[in-house]
Amino acid sequence: MRIIRHQPADQAPAYAQPREDGQVNVLQGDFESGFTDTGEVVEMGRPLPPIAPVNIFCIGKNYQAHAAEFGMDVGEYPVVFMKPTTAIIGPGDVIRIPASQMDGPETDYEAELAIVIGKPARNVDQTQALEHVFGYACANDVSARKWQKQAGGNQWIRGKGFDTFCPVGPELVTADEIGDPQTLDIKLIRNGETMQSSNTSDMVFSVATIVSYLSRDVTLLPGTLILTGTPEGVGAARDPQVWLAPDDEVVVEIEKIGQLRNVVKSAQ
Repeated sequence: MRIIRHQPADQAPAYAQPREDGQVNVLQGDFESGFTDTGEVVEMGRPLPPIAPVNIFCIGKNYQAHAAEFGMDVGEYPVVFMKPTTAIIGPGDVIRIPASQMDGPETDYEAELAIVIGKPARNVDQTQALEHVFGYACANDVSARKWQKQAGGNQWIRGKGFDTFCPVGPELVTADEIGDPQTLDIKLIRNGETMQSSNTSDMVFSVATIVSYLSRDVTLLPGTLILTGTPEGVGAARDPQVWLAPDDEVVVEIEKIGQLRNVVKSAQ
């Protein structure tokens, strides 16, 4: 099932299933019990992120080639950081370059496969980890590199946690439609130019490993969002370096999921 979240006029945000005619089928349910079609068809409202997450976990240095382009070792355990839930935006929303970038703007893009947890997970074995995954979406781990490196006290949350720094969407695709999450082509396209092109098979730590690891003595609640790392080709690793600029269009494309489009503007 493909699920969106939207806001009909003068109504609360709601989950729905998109239709080819531009309308949507109204859904009821939640991530733990699942969603069912109510039979009601309504006009599509304002697009929202397909999830209002309870927590956002992120994994760093999780593609072999991405670690190599920075000359970094991948390590024995996943690199974990978090984003505030206030960072999330949806398809078509604006990525805002932070107002204060110290010596200049260095805002980067990172295409990522996002996991959404369905069943509560705590101390789950890797062999059962995928049973706790509800579905997947496209995500962009937008990163202010100077804040990440120099102004965060060696913690990544500051440089990756600004408002609008977690675009997610356009749809949430249930796990049964994806199958093996380690076989998906993943791309990032900036202004029509492909900047990142890889496959989730290059992940250092698989989706199952990530879910199992994060669940050690921590309960992953239904509605938890997990970003799984980015492949090579980020702007900071290029020569010359490439940074997001006002009026850029950024597209994250993942096989079987779709395309997440956002535009870039200066901070308000």
